[in-house]
Amino acid sequence: MTHFKTTVLALGAALAIAAASSATQAQTFPNKTVTIVVPFGAGSVTDAMARVLADKLGVMWKQSVVVENKPGLPGTVAVAKSAPDGYTLMLTSNGHTIANVINKDVPFDSVKDFAGVTVIASVPFIAIVPADSPNKTLQDFIAQAKAQPGKLNFSSAGVASTTYLAAETLKQSANINIVHVPYKGVPDATNAVIRNDVQLYFAPIPNAKELAAGNKVKMLAISADKRAAQASDVPTVKESGVPSYKYESWFGVMAPAKTPKEIVDKISQDIGLALKMPDVGEKLTSFGAIASPTTPAQFDAIIKEDTERYAQILKAAGVGAQ
Repeated sequence: MTHFKTTVLALGAALAIAAASSATQAQTFPNKTVTIVVPFGAGSVTDAMARVLADKLGVMWKQSVVVENKPGLPGTVAVAKSAPDGYTLMLTSNGHTIANVINKDVPFDSVKDFAGVTVIASVPFIAIVPADSPNKTLQDFIAQAKAQPGKLNFSSAGVASTTYLAAETLKQSANINIVHVPYKGVPDATNAVIRNDVQLYFAPIPNAKELAAGNKVKMLAISADKRAAQASDVPTVKESGVPSYKYESWFGVMAPAKTPKEIVDKISQDIGLALKMPDVGEKLTSFGAIASPTTPAQFDAIIKEDTERYAQILKAAGVGAQ
């Protein structure tokens, strides 16, 4: 019994010391260069967001914050294997949540190997149709799709891309039979709907607005839960008769799993302060994004929920691990 008590006391003391150490680390964090890994190429929207954030955090922390581009899986793997000390972070998109679904050989777990720090921004998409489409509303499009099952097509920037997920979610939520036509990137997928090679595409807000202003497409509905300030006249998909629809792309910052909570909380709070700066908001708006900071716990829940939801959507669509 005495030995048990001694062991419990020793364990308690060790935990107290560890907690005090983490708190001290958070107070002094950062005391050296912080690296934000971006698993996308230079010039991408993710890269641009990371650089805006790095500039602000560098000033706030009085330390260098560098952006390192490591496109594809190598970047994500590198972060998963990094020391869990807050000095290596990753800014990525919700595409992170489907990695294990579409590739069984991915050497990391999208949920278990990362700690959510905060969502940076949400990125809604607008459903667009050709300018000469007979459909003036999303209800019209859905009605036509149900009247002509398998006759209407939708484009995407590739299987399992954000543009694909936005449309596939509509297909399943509205219970319509429309055919996916994947393209090699956003430009080709966009041109396809302009030419009426396909009858639907989900485009980022800036792209959709520019095309609609030039009378090249019509905007039917936005994927967000509520209307966006950048396109307030465009109704949501839910408003358009599909109440179960839920799709919104996001960009967020993650750290390796087991990074001390105190450090994760500090980074999250400081990023939240940066996102409140007017010039940061303006930059995000230019990307078609909306600042949407969360707590680490909220982001962890989003990552888990999206991983499970997209797995179900992709399975129903016949897209699985290769």
